[in-house]
Amino acid sequence: MKNYIMLTTLTEEGSRTVKNQPERILQVNKAVESWGAKIVGQYALFGPYDFLTLLQADDDMTILKIAAELGSRGTLKTMTLPAVTIDEFVKGISE
Repeated sequence: MKNYIMLTTLTEEGSRTVKNQPERILQVNKAVESWGAKIVGQYALFGPYDFLTLLQADDDMTILKIAAELGSRGTLKTMTLPAVTIDEFVKGISE
């Protein structure tokens, strides 16, 4: 599986939802997993992003669909980055 980092910023509506229903985050996580990704870790952040989610999926298209679905809800904006392990990086540049 490929690794991805998703940085999330809540909209005003998203902030209200999280404040009033914090368990909504867990419901969204279940939906993400039902769409074909595995959540490896998730963190709340201070700074310009509200959450960092570590994901794994079989392919880029799965992650693109998830980002589009989440973004279409109007409660958050995402920036998603593919990520490779250091071992994969070293092997790749050594070949």
